[in-house]
Amino acid sequence: MPKIVIPLTDTKIKTTKANPDQIQKLADGNGLFLTISKTGDKTWRFDYSRPYTKKRNSLSFGSYPNVTLAQARIKREEARTLLAQNIDPHIEKKRIENEIFNANKNIFSELTKEWMSKQEFAESTLRGQQSLLEVINQHIGLIPVHEIKPTDILKVCQIYEKEEKLETAKKVKVKCGQILRYAVSIGLCERDVTQDLRGALKTPKVTHMAALVEPKDFAQLLQDIDYYQGSAITRYALRIAPLVFVRPGELRHAQWKDIDLEQGLWSYTPPKTKSKTGVQHIVPLSTQVIHLLSELAQITRYKSEYVFPATTSNLKPMSENTINQALRRLGYTSEQACGHGFRASARTILEEVLDFPIELIEQQLAHQVKDMHGRAYNRTKHLEKRKIMMQKWADYCEQIKKDVHD
Repeated sequence: MPKIVIPLTDTKIKTTKANPDQIQKLADGNGLFLTISKTGDKTWRFDYSRPYTKKRNSLSFGSYPNVTLAQARIKREEARTLLAQNIDPHIEKKRIENEIFNANKNIFSELTKEWMSKQEFAESTLRGQQSLLEVINQHIGLIPVHEIKPTDILKVCQIYEKEEKLETAKKVKVKCGQILRYAVSIGLCERDVTQDLRGALKTPKVTHMAALVEPKDFAQLLQDIDYYQGSAITRYALRIAPLVFVRPGELRHAQWKDIDLEQGLWSYTPPKTKSKTGVQHIVPLSTQVIHLLSELAQITRYKSEYVFPATTSNLKPMSENTINQALRRLGYTSEQACGHGFRASARTILEEVLDFPIELIEQQLAHQVKDMHGRAYNRTKHLEKRKIMMQKWADYCEQIKKDVHD
């Protein structure tokens, strides 16, 4: 005759004290029991025979009182229902856990982290990306990528549209598209749904980096730079920037090890192309730039690896806002001039005033230039011609400064 089990009560559970000599088991019937450890921890267990193999197994239902007696009995009945269908409760529990884990792993915010880990961004770009993704994730971060709809992304874009930040709204769409295309590539969704948003956003007006492209205006800027009263390192950066017209981030990250003053060459790999081509960019240095760098070397070369170190630490490059802030101090608004604008000034004047071929100028700007067969030019191609161009550019800048008030 089977042993009769008296069902447990909360009173019985609460009043049963721990036995320091042995583990206790309080049965509730139909495989459910509560174990009480020697230290008093109480855990629900369910004993059963596995389908087909009939091997004995034990399944945890959690600890008491986090899982109450009533809840433990519900779990027992759920397990017994599965067993009646020849489904192992332990295997089913693992299946559900994996399903939840995979669902969490496939939500947009988690995929964003995975996508970001595979990118190589400059420090300033990384901050911008993270700031944008933080807003995006607040709205769609918890949605599994395969469930994201075009309207979900459109709602985020419209947050910025309402503030007339049309470029940012466009960036939201582009960024979501990049991450969803990555999701497609690893099999987490079927397609990039941002493609369905074509024409759904307001078109931002095309704006260009502030730049002075008229020789007279540019000459005045160059002369004003010569009279800048800020820190010595910033003064040198301001005077060198127009003569080399590299990207602002490349200038401030310039390192002495990449500069050969004897050969008059600065060779480095632009961050913008580092992950794609790894090809070095070569900047021929005019006699004017060599002179300025030779003077600056007495200040920074033996203190920092950076040509233009930060004012707060020799271990860091100059702040990304330094050049622009200096231009504001000189009285130029953000609509008139910026660090990146030196590139546009050089490009326009070199072509329209000094008559240099646009292909040569584009190469010196580190833009991708292709030959008649569609092949990208080697960065060392036309180096001698570029040396001549860079010297004539520096001579021209020097001359128009003198002509400002003549």
